[in-house]
Amino acid sequence: MAVEFSTPRLVAKKVLAKSQGEGDGAVVRRSIGRPELTSLDPFLMLDEFSVSHPAGFPDHPHRGFQTVTYMLEGAVTHQDFNGHKGTIRAGDVQQLFFIHIIRIAKI
Repeated sequence: MAVEFSTPRLVAKKVLAKSQGEGDGAVVRRSIGRPELTSLDPFLMLDEFSVSHPAGFPDHPHRGFQTVTYMLEGAVTHQDFNGHKGTIRAGDVQQLFFIHIIRIAKI
């Protein structure tokens, strides 16, 4: 079923997603989650990232949000400190919920 909008919405602001270093040698282009865009609740971040082995995102805490990762090319492995580990590859989608504090690494 198609959703119809009675009034077209205009683009309020255009912001270039600039590249920045994050984690351990990873490059992130962040569009949502920057000071220029403050009213996109409930979204915290929208990143495009690229890493080359051995770069990645060393252990860091997550709590009270969810992530959705869509892998365009390559693969990424998520690992937590409770022994859970999973790899997603090109074309895969992964949704993770973080209710309690957990430390994860993306390698």
